Amino acid sequence: MIKSLKQLDINGKRVLVRVDFNVPLDDSRHITDDNRIVESLPTIRAIINAGGIPVLMSHLGRPKGQRNDKYSIAPCAEHLQTLLGSRVIFSPDCIGEVAVSSVASALHGDTVLLENLRFYAEEEKNDASFCEQLASLGDVYVNDAFGTAHRAHASTEGVARFFVGKRAAGLLIEKEIEYIGGAVNKPKRPLVAILGGSKVSDKIEVIRNLLGIADHILIGGGMANTFAKAMGYETGDSLVEADKVDLAKELIERSNGKLVFPSDAVIADAFAADAQTQIVSIDAVPQGWRILDIGPASRQLFSTFISQSATVVWNGPMGVFEMDAFNKGTFAIAQSLADATTKGTITIIGGGDSAAAIAQAGLKDKVSHVSTGGGASLEYLEGKQLPGITVLDEQS
Repeated sequence: MIKSLKQLDINGKRVLVRVDFNVPLDDSRHITDDNRIVESLPTIRAIINAGGIPVLMSHLGRPKGQRNDKYSIAPCAEHLQTLLGSRVIFSPDCIGEVAVSSVASALHGDTVLLENLRFYAEEEKNDASFCEQLASLGDVYVNDAFGTAHRAHASTEGVARFFVGKRAAGLLIEKEIEYIGGAVNKPKRPLVAILGGSKVSDKIEVIRNLLGIADHILIGGGMANTFAKAMGYETGDSLVEADKVDLAKELIERSNGKLVFPSDAVIADAFAADAQTQIVSIDAVPQGWRILDIGPASRQLFSTFISQSATVVWNGPMGVFEMDAFNKGTFAIAQSLADATTKGTITIIGGGDSAAAIAQAGLKDKVSHVSTGGGASLEYLEGKQLPGITVLDEQS
C-alpha cells in the first residue's frame, strides 16, 4: 500500500522530496514557464505546515553527468522563494559536505533546494552509493515528481528503498494516480480516449491497452494518416508510417468498432503556415497535398462522443496546432472537453503537447486535470508500472 504524505509523521523532520523542477529557461536564465514549480507548492507547504523541513531535489535539462552552470537549478530557488514567501536555501551541490551543511542550516519554515541531480552520472545509473548519500539528507522520503516517475533513477527509485515505512507519495502524485489511475483502472463510463500526435508507433501500446478499457478511441493527428492508408484511402503527401500500415489494419480489425477516425481533413500544399489550404473528405487527398488537421465534420463527430462520455482522456494534438491555420481541430477538442467538464464529465489531459495545446487555448483551468508528465502519463495509459510509484508501495 502506498502511503499519503498526510500519513507520515514529519514534525521536526527533514523531508527529502523529489520534485520536478525541469522548467524551461531563456538565454538569460529566466524561467519562462513555472507550472511545474507551482504544482509542487501544495506538497511543500503541507510539509512546512506539519512541522517538517522540505529538502527538495530535481534535475534540470541534460547536463550529461557533468557540472555545467547552464543547467544549474539556482534560478528555481530564487523563484520558489518568491512563490513561497519564505526562505529557500540553495545548496550548490546535491551530495557531500556542502549539501549536508545546507540542510543542517535550515530552520523550521525554511526550504532547501539541492543542485541539479544530473550533474552526477550516478543519478541516471541509479548508483547505490549515490542513493545512500542522498538518503542521508532526509529522515523521510516523498516522491512528488510524476513527470519522472517512469524512470528508475537514484532520486526516484533507488533512494526510496532506504526509507521503508517512511516513504510516501506527495500531493501531486496522489492527484495523478487519482485521475489517470482512476481512468485506467476504475473509469466512470462511457470512457472515451482521444489519441493524436504524429506517429502510430508512439501510441501502439496505448491503443492496445485502451482497446480493452475504453468504450471508444478517437484517432486524430498525423497518426490517423497511417490508419487512413490502412483503409485504402489516398493520403497524398501526408505523413504516413509505411512500415506500420499492416499494424494499423490489425488494430482496426481487433477494435470491434471502438476506433473512430476523422471523416474529413484540412489539407495544405506545403508544410508551412502560409500554405494554400482546403477541406476534403478523408478519402480524397490529392497528390501534392498533405493532411495537417482534422476537418469541421470530424470536429463535430469527436465533440459528440465527448459530450456523451463520463470520462475522457486526451493525449496528442489533432493537427499541427503550432500553426494558426491548422489549430482549429485541436482547439475544438479542447473546447469540447471544457464544455463537458461543466456538465460533470471527468476530463484528463495527458501532459506533453496536449497540455501545451489546452494552455494555448486558454482552457487549462476548465478541465478536471492536466497531467504534469507526458512520458509518465503515456506509460500509465500503456498499462506499465512506473518505478517511482511502485517503489513507494510498502510491499515492494
